[in-house]
Amino acid sequence: MWQGRSQSLGVRRLAPKDIMETMSQRHPIAVFSGTGNPALAEAIAQRLGIPLGGLRITRFPDTEVYVKFEESVRGSDVFLIQPTCAPIDGNLMELLIAVDALKRAAAYRITCVIPYYGYARQEKKDRPREPITAKLIADLLTTAGAHHIVAMDLHADAIQGFFNVPVDHLTAVPVISDYLAQQSMENVCLVSPDEGRVKTIRKLASRLNVPLAVGYKFHPAHGESEISGLAGDVRGKRCIVYDDIISTGGSINEIVDTLLANGATPDITIACTHAVFAGKAPERLSRPEIREVITTDTIPLPDSRRPARCTVLSTSQVFSEAIHRIWQNASVSSLFD
Repeated sequence: MWQGRSQSLGVRRLAPKDIMETMSQRHPIAVFSGTGNPALAEAIAQRLGIPLGGLRITRFPDTEVYVKFEESVRGSDVFLIQPTCAPIDGNLMELLIAVDALKRAAAYRITCVIPYYGYARQEKKDRPREPITAKLIADLLTTAGAHHIVAMDLHADAIQGFFNVPVDHLTAVPVISDYLAQQSMENVCLVSPDEGRVKTIRKLASRLNVPLAVGYKFHPAHGESEISGLAGDVRGKRCIVYDDIISTGGSINEIVDTLLANGATPDITIACTHAVFAGKAPERLSRPEIREVITTDTIPLPDSRRPARCTVLSTSQVFSEAIHRIWQNASVSSLFD
């Protein structure tokens, strides 16, 4: 039944006998996938040892979304896997409509597993007359009928507070740090491209036992960013830059230029959780000073949007462990102890 591989996530797994006993005491589990990232959903289901449930998603001639669950979910503990990545609005509507269908089909509990939470970058008002779309999406999901949210590396921790239902905020830091730890960390410095990421990157630096440097980023206009300075000594060091989201790669391009100007070796690694990689990102991330781009599979990444030297790590273990613990009513935070 339970097929999660043993890695350094600090997880105590149940024996198969214990899992079967748990199954008899819980509401039946059901896992479904939208069209946002079916490959990740299938990998999660395989680790759980259960098949994905039947879910038909089509579109009417005018592009309206049609959703139909092809098996009973009455009384089931349902986990619906759907990132709200591009096409963001289409994937979001799929998710909302599927949640509504589950509610009307009398599911016991509806957990939205959202590997990438779209609109998360608009979590506060930076200028007059702007929306807070991260809160709007939270309201829509709750109104649709979601009982529980699972997300990974939200752009801002405060988004958890936008929900009036439980939120389990997972992180890809263990996955990325386990991969980096296989490489030499001699003469390495971890770099945050802006001060907003320091809390998360400090955890990664602690796991790798390397020093930390911080770039100071500001936005002169909407969709533009500039690095105004750098705190920390990177001279002669191999730098690893981590950010939660890389969209067009503009900020990464800026921080690479800043690192080189401050004496870093032209042997820079870029890491992120969410590979949006829109616009010129593949070109910017393929510059010769970047030795490797490390990301995860929270967003599907076709070959056409992959940088020249790119490694994609699976988050299926983290999500499958979290889903199993939620279904079991066990601690999720202990995954990262």
